[in-house]
Amino acid sequence: MPVRLRLRRFGDLKVRLKLMVLHNIFFLLLSLAVYFAVAPLFDERAGEARSALFAALAVIYLLAVAALEWVILPLYVYRPLRLMLSADEAARSGDRESEFIDQALIPGDEIGQIMRSRNETLKQLRRHESELEELNRHLREKNELLETAKRNIADQDRLVSLGMLSAGIAHELNTPLAVLQGSIEKLIETVDGEPSQERLARMLRVTERLRRMSAGLLDFARVRRFEPEQIALHSLIEESWSLVALEEKGGRVQFLNRVAESQTVVGNPDRLIQLFVNLLRNALHAVESGGYIAVSAQAEQGWLLVAVDDNGPGIPVNLVPDIFEAFVTTRLDARGTGLGLTVAEGIVHQHGGTISASNREGGGARLEVRLPHE
Repeated sequence: MPVRLRLRRFGDLKVRLKLMVLHNIFFLLLSLAVYFAVAPLFDERAGEARSALFAALAVIYLLAVAALEWVILPLYVYRPLRLMLSADEAARSGDRESEFIDQALIPGDEIGQIMRSRNETLKQLRRHESELEELNRHLREKNELLETAKRNIADQDRLVSLGMLSAGIAHELNTPLAVLQGSIEKLIETVDGEPSQERLARMLRVTERLRRMSAGLLDFARVRRFEPEQIALHSLIEESWSLVALEEKGGRVQFLNRVAESQTVVGNPDRLIQLFVNLLRNALHAVESGGYIAVSAQAEQGWLLVAVDDNGPGIPVNLVPDIFEAFVTTRLDARGTGLGLTVAEGIVHQHGGTISASNREGGGARLEVRLPHE
């Protein structure tokens, strides 16, 4: 076998076995050298002295090998190697608590330098991993924003067309609404009977609301200033439901206004009526005949949390994240525009509040609005 191949095979041996072979050869050669150097000094007849010398060298050889193999090498070579192997195994298995070698166990020699260098390299690697994870998180967020922007771009043409159409509708509605309002006011002055007067008063309120709405068809896309005021929420909810209940289905649904008489919010009453009309109409379209819609409110550190609950089928899980985006609708009858909740979200944001949608545990949907009340 070539010498180079033999050396390579010897180099592939484990460190412990390699060192055992090397230090045994070293001490054996050293002992033989001492023996052959000293033995000629004895008289040829001093056989016992030579035997004693040989025995002494053998004992010294065994003691040196034992001290080296059982004390020196285990403490200063094998133990640091085991520590590095154990730490490397922990690093590969993902055990972050055990992947670093304790500084107190690192010696001051070259092996210790290797161990300290390994610790520093691993720390840098972990820092780079953390930075990479943070960059990946930011990248995912930017990708989500990009996807949202792409979806919004697809709606821009429709929104522009809607804006132009709304401006035209507002212009065309103003004149007939003014005529209608004047006619209703004239009828109120001439028609007798309490039932007729109540119906005419309701028609007048609806007409006035339509005139205000005609001037604010684009409120969800354009922020307008308004003077906030303290509003009794219970009566505002009742007014909103009276407008929604005019629909044919409104009489076949149970409505529960659980808002306390004393609870108030700060905002613009017209905008807030439009907000709750949209939320209540959304709930009305979701429930079956005989179902119920409930509105409740709870004060929380300067805010009023208003919940609109229904016992309908709930919101499809895939639509919950996008329910407030333009043209998203859960209605399957092709009558929904997908703008009601978009307008509602815009009004809530104008008031400095938040709105969220979720499915209730007992079934049905919940739309929760957070509005300032102080």
